[in-house]
Amino acid sequence: MAARVLVTGATGFLGGAVLRRLGDNGVGQGRNPALCAALAADGMKVVTWSLPGAAPQSPQLAQVDTIVHCAGLSSPFGRPEAFHTANVLGTESLLNFARLQGVKRFVFISSPSIYFTLSDQLDVPEDMPLPPAFTPYAQSKIDAEQLVRAAPEVGPIILRPRGIYGHGDSALLPRLLKAATTRALPRFRQGQARIDLTYVDDVVDAVMSAISAKQLQEGRAFNISGGEVLLIREIVEGVCERAGIVPRWRDIPLAPALFAARVAETLALMRRDPREPVMSRYSLGLFAYQQSLDISRARDDLGWAPRVGFAEGLDRVFGQGGTG
Repeated sequence: MAARVLVTGATGFLGGAVLRRLGDNGVGQGRNPALCAALAADGMKVVTWSLPGAAPQSPQLAQVDTIVHCAGLSSPFGRPEAFHTANVLGTESLLNFARLQGVKRFVFISSPSIYFTLSDQLDVPEDMPLPPAFTPYAQSKIDAEQLVRAAPEVGPIILRPRGIYGHGDSALLPRLLKAATTRALPRFRQGQARIDLTYVDDVVDAVMSAISAKQLQEGRAFNISGGEVLLIREIVEGVCERAGIVPRWRDIPLAPALFAARVAETLALMRRDPREPVMSRYSLGLFAYQQSLDISRARDDLGWAPRVGFAEGLDRVFGQGGTG
């Protein structure tokens, strides 16, 4: 059966999960030949294509009429030009392919980092006035969203999933566990920080809902999260308990920590190949402030709702309640 849905970033966490859900109806895109070969060995349809380059001549792409764009550079720190190339020019190149191909549904995976400020933000709706982008990554997602909205002919729908975790996650939970095993974790503002996370299967469900959504939803953005707003302390302790780790906490004044993080970021950017500093203002903000998304639009207009609570999600990740 010819694949109809192209999934970019299929060698990554979310893209791979979407491709597995689609089965024979999906073809994955990746830029790493070895990782693409591994997907093919698992029975997946895949093309090696390095965005923002032009699409390869491949029969695997001949019947594509839907695109799920998961590929991109995601990091809280880095040079603006790297994010622009991967996330803005990459999206532009894919939109050009979509137009030539006659694609009728283009699902773009954006990010709620575009809302981020160093302040409490609860029940953030999709249409809130955006603050100045806090990171180059956030700016690149804002710019890419504008490109997607400017292409109504491809039936665009934008998803903004928060904090995706699950099997195959190489970022959120692994980074948290590494931090918990190497140093005391910061506790700011009497530990008031709260956030909502999203199990990967719930994000895949949202993608499927977006693919089949009615035309009147095109051009709109939808927040996606697990719907549970949990204290950072509860999240950390839940993860660490299942990993057999006892986290250590240290109460730290926020203002001096943010100043030190700004200095660390400046010094890191002075290096030829900047690495993320141990402290960044963005990461400190996640530990300091309350942040959650209003997901009522996705519930009402996409017919989507999260199914996996945080405790169940952790059980799946750590093998206590299924395979995830």
